[in-house]
Amino acid sequence: MSPDTGPLGGPYSVSTAEFPARAPQRLKVSFEFSPPKTEAAERTLWETVTRLVPLQPTFFSVTYGAGGSTRQRTHETVARLKKETGVDAAAHLTCVGATQGEIDDIARAYWDAGIRHIVALRGDPPSGMGGKYSPHPGGYANAAELIAGLKKIGPFQISVAAYPEKHPDSPDDTADLENLKRKVDAGADRCITQFFFEVDDFLRFRDRAAAMGVNAPIVPGIMPVSNFQSVARIAGLCGSKVPPWFAGLFEGLDEDVETRRMIAATVAGDLCRRLRDEGVDQFHFYTLNRADLTFAICHLLGVRPQ
Repeated sequence: MSPDTGPLGGPYSVSTAEFPARAPQRLKVSFEFSPPKTEAAERTLWETVTRLVPLQPTFFSVTYGAGGSTRQRTHETVARLKKETGVDAAAHLTCVGATQGEIDDIARAYWDAGIRHIVALRGDPPSGMGGKYSPHPGGYANAAELIAGLKKIGPFQISVAAYPEKHPDSPDDTADLENLKRKVDAGADRCITQFFFEVDDFLRFRDRAAAMGVNAPIVPGIMPVSNFQSVARIAGLCGSKVPPWFAGLFEGLDEDVETRRMIAATVAGDLCRRLRDEGVDQFHFYTLNRADLTFAICHLLGVRPQ
């Protein structure tokens, strides 16, 4: 599991010779979107969806703002994705800012709308990532409780979050894995990781989770990064580390958008290639509502329009 060393000095290779013209076994991919806030953002989102649908994703997921701030827009986006694309659409649902009864009503509304897939999360505090979390009075205390509640409403397919580098609120790695196991034991079907940049971090996490008895698939979450400052800020809040070699790739490119995007596609594509070589056959992409980088990485991996 020692990293390859590429010509730019980081633990990756920029040689496209290692990418197949067609994957020997088609990889499964899924894509995450955020509900749009403006008409222009909505147009961009649906252009992105139109570009990615031909890749035959297993599902789309739609995020849920801190404190439930995008509840209605999330519902509308998920319902439209399901209706207009036919692709399985998953709604993010959190424990934040609502009682158990209110959350159950939201889940029933999804069920009635034909949505059978929920990404069940504890959620960020209303103040956003980095704030102090406390359970809502009368609400679900955590994701495991939320999952148990959802399973009482209907046989939802449920995805949950996993953290290769530990959730920032967890006291240590063992406690974090114990929490993940509680979520799987409560009925989670799939674990999707927070984004990461070192292959070995994911592999160690996958091995430790298996040893802990986590028997659901662990799907790597992939964040194609073209804006280093932005991802460094997000990483600091969510507990993901940004290795020095990664930061070095973007030095001197503040005004060079196109070069940054080429580097982003190369680095993320190589990360996925190396994970594939370690037996990973599913990837979840945090698209940031843009198609180009995600489409390019899927193309490199042999996931192409059918």
